[in-house]
Amino acid sequence: MRKLFLLAVAVLVASVSFGQAAFKPSIGLSLNNFSGESGDFKAKPGAQIGASVAFGKKFYVEPGVFYASKSTEFVSSESSDVTEDLIVKGIRVPLAVGVGILGNEETVASLRAFGGASGFFVTGVGDGLDKDNVTSPSWGAFAGVGVDFWIAFAEISYEWSLSDASKDLTKLDVGKSRTMFFTLGLKF
Repeated sequence: MRKLFLLAVAVLVASVSFGQAAFKPSIGLSLNNFSGESGDFKAKPGAQIGASVAFGKKFYVEPGVFYASKSTEFVSSESSDVTEDLIVKGIRVPLAVGVGILGNEETVASLRAFGGASGFFVTGVGDGLDKDNVTSPSWGAFAGVGVDFWIAFAEISYEWSLSDASKDLTKLDVGKSRTMFFTLGLKF
């Protein structure tokens, strides 16, 4: 895990020297939900912090590394008295491909769309889950839109998990993770 993180940081730092690259540190809010049928799942706020590098202008590729926490409230279908906060923390590694829709780097604001794939490597869980029963890495696909204002940007994206969130489906079948990300950051 540490080697993967160091490699990603080295790639991010080295790539800033290219003229077509933009370094993008950011923070954000995540709202996570599950598709399981063993109870009622309600999204709760989580967070993410990290950075990415966008290669290209009109069409771009953007790898990134983020520390993320995802939180969901679970209410058991057997007894409404049983509630748990399901918290998962880890390293999210998205790889996005995007296109500028309106505006460019010479305009005050521009709009872009993006999509891609991601991996989520679990580093910890809350009391409501057992780390050994959580799938890691879990793979996902996402799509979103972003607005750039000079050197600042705002993005909203939705991620669908392609992997079941839990390994042992006999204890708690949470299904697949679905997460909405709201991100704010700067471009250098």
